Amino acid sequence: MTDLDGLWVADRARQNEAYERVMAATRDAAVPWADALWPVAVARLGDADNHSRAIAAQVLCNLAAHDRSGRIAGDLDALIEVTRDPRFVTARHCLRALWRIGLAGDVERALIVAALGRRYREAATEKNGTLIRSDIIESLRLLRDATADPAVEPLARELIALEDDPKYRKKYAGHWR
Repeated sequence: MTDLDGLWVADRARQNEAYERVMAATRDAAVPWADALWPVAVARLGDADNHSRAIAAQVLCNLAAHDRSGRIAGDLDALIEVTRDPRFVTARHCLRALWRIGLAGDVERALIVAALGRRYREAATEKNGTLIRSDIIESLRLLRDATADPAVEPLARELIALEDDPKYRKKYAGHWR
């Protein structure tokens, strides 16, 4: 059995072990304890500890990848908010996991693609905007590769074209070679 309570303990070694087990268990398949973990992970998106926020976001994305009930629609805004976390490492962990939501199905894929498109546009003026935008373009590539959805690439290319700086436009386009 996976140590779900270990995800939220102060002992970093135990927390990291629990995180690795939960991520491995949820990466490729639904788990019977997803319904119990889901609301806890959503609540932990606002945890005082940034490490717990990052774990909650990544776990929730993995759970959403196998959830066919569509409940991510109600929690997506909270996840997107974590991509604005004051601790950039936390924001980035969340951002780089979001694409997995699109594995759940067409509706979820449309939701996350739209959310990533909005987030890309917002990031232009942020402190780490170029890195955020690069992560979003890479995430769209991962999603397209995992689902073969032909609608993802045109959006990614449209977003890349919005970049004014040729250096960054080239960098973003590199994810689509």
